[in-house]
Amino acid sequence: MTHDWIDISVPLTGDLPVWPGDGPVEIRRQVSMAEGHDANLTRINMSAHTGTHLDAPLHFLPDGAAIDAIPPSVMIGTARVLAFPGVPAVTADHLSEHAITAGERLLLRTDNSNHAWYSQPFNPDFVHLATDAAAWLAERKVDMIGIDYLSVAGFQRNELEVHRALLGAGVWILEGLDLSGVEPGRYELACLPLHLVGADGAPARALVRQRVEE
Repeated sequence: MTHDWIDISVPLTGDLPVWPGDGPVEIRRQVSMAEGHDANLTRINMSAHTGTHLDAPLHFLPDGAAIDAIPPSVMIGTARVLAFPGVPAVTADHLSEHAITAGERLLLRTDNSNHAWYSQPFNPDFVHLATDAAAWLAERKVDMIGIDYLSVAGFQRNELEVHRALLGAGVWILEGLDLSGVEPGRYELACLPLHLVGADGAPARALVRQRVEE
């Protein structure tokens, strides 16, 4: 039995909320067949940290690896979706209830996924990782952590501490997910960033499907 893939990336539109200071998403038709040209051509202008995207260590570590250094195997394979309803921040105590081990890929479903956050204005009070949770995950050497808003860290709260703890420990960060259609459990994950050489992050398309048990 096979299961359908579920797209957990958000649509890129001009109305997509962005991190304050990043500038809006601009998607425009530069050349149009309706205007007599032989083809349509679209131009895109946006931050590398727009919508569903991956952070590279270079994002917060001056000597960190760029996004083109990510091993594809990190973002393809088994992932576990963990749900944390009703909490303003996911703490180390919350995570300790899930027997997390080294090398895991974790996707955190929070109350952010209870509404289509990507079609609403930026919410500075989104659910995020507490600083102790980032340190806890770094100590356990998970491969990847994903969350259902634009950042794993809180807005103007613990951005440096959380990102540096995770990225400094070799944990790749996937942000801007839509987990509204995904229940807790184990899934197959397929997610790769654009191959932007030397960049500190890149947009990505992320999909999951339920694992077929042998």
